Amino acid sequence: MMTIYRDTALVDTLSDEHAEIIRATLPLVGANVDTITRTFYDRMFTAQPSLLRNLFNRGNQAQGAQQRALAASIATYATHLVDPALPHPAELLSRIGHKHASLGITADQYDIVHEHLFAAIVEVLGADTVTTNVAEAWEAVYWMMARTLIELEANLYADAGVAAGDVYRRAMVTRRVDDPSGVVLVSVEAGDDGVTEHSAAQYISVGVTLPDGARQLRQYSIVNAPGERETTFAVKPVGARQGTPAGEVSNWIADHLAVGDLIDVTVPFGDLPTAGLGSAPVVLISAGVGITPMIGILEHLVSTAPRCPVQVLHADESAASHPLRERQRNLVANLPNATIDIWYSDDDGRDSHAGFMNLSELTIDDGADIYLCGNNAFVQNVRAQLTDRAVATDRIHCELFSPNDWLVS
Repeated sequence: MMTIYRDTALVDTLSDEHAEIIRATLPLVGANVDTITRTFYDRMFTAQPSLLRNLFNRGNQAQGAQQRALAASIATYATHLVDPALPHPAELLSRIGHKHASLGITADQYDIVHEHLFAAIVEVLGADTVTTNVAEAWEAVYWMMARTLIELEANLYADAGVAAGDVYRRAMVTRRVDDPSGVVLVSVEAGDDGVTEHSAAQYISVGVTLPDGARQLRQYSIVNAPGERETTFAVKPVGARQGTPAGEVSNWIADHLAVGDLIDVTVPFGDLPTAGLGSAPVVLISAGVGITPMIGILEHLVSTAPRCPVQVLHADESAASHPLRERQRNLVANLPNATIDIWYSDDDGRDSHAGFMNLSELTIDDGADIYLCGNNAFVQNVRAQLTDRAVATDRIHCELFSPNDWLVS
């Protein structure tokens, strides 16, 4: 069983001199952070093109999502270091650490990031601005964050029983089910050297070799209950939209993957706190494909805590686009103390609310554990609604499917 490290501590503190420099330069770095991160990634991928082909998500790079994620994460961490009264970024670090472990990131790769990130800072801000003292202060911030993540990831690898970075296994596809919504359910067999036992709402990374020879990696939620011989994950094909490229890996899986094929699958990771799941009422709030970790939680509750009070809330465009709709309803039907409310923005009148999710008319148990997953706008909107209802923030557990972890910190 994977340990969830949500009490990650800062491994060091800034000196007074460095803290003063960070306070003074944060606005300047913040004003130029987009240019710095673009320059950083350009430099790194020019020096090591294999990182873009075989590790980083090319779609996120194309639309700038990964660049914004790196910049915002470091800025969030630095801001806390100079103002400890702000909320501790432990959850942010935990999410990043689990995602890194799922990709097989190792300690030496932090040196690569350091080299090109600080070269980019000097290139963008100029050597006259980035004096020796300024560089030392920001390097202290970077290495504090890096050491914290390296330690966290080492613990995650140890818990998984693998050497650092050795998370990929070849697994055979044993089943494929195409959901009416377009989502594809893929099952792989967990052999002796295959996928290890998972916790509810965890995910795996899947690696496929695309037609251009690039080995791209994506993370997908596990939707079956823990303890089964097979591991089943859900894949939603992604079409191209303005400013957003089509999903390379998801679309390849939907178009080509068949029973009997071999794919690279990692051991499970993911830090949604589900160890005590079922000991208190549960509220599951999702939109779109954000339903997938909630399906995993429902499967777990059906098999281990069927009497648990459960409130299921889901938003989608329509019944046709609602992923795993029948599976969700069947699971709810197997939980005698569960209720379900659905919102469709294109309301079709089939046992649903019209429009966007509105929690104002619902009663939510003050002592419930609340799990929330969807796109950035949905997560932020629902968190705001829960905050307005004075729901304790430590009861709200969020998952995002894009590299925007700072948004839920």
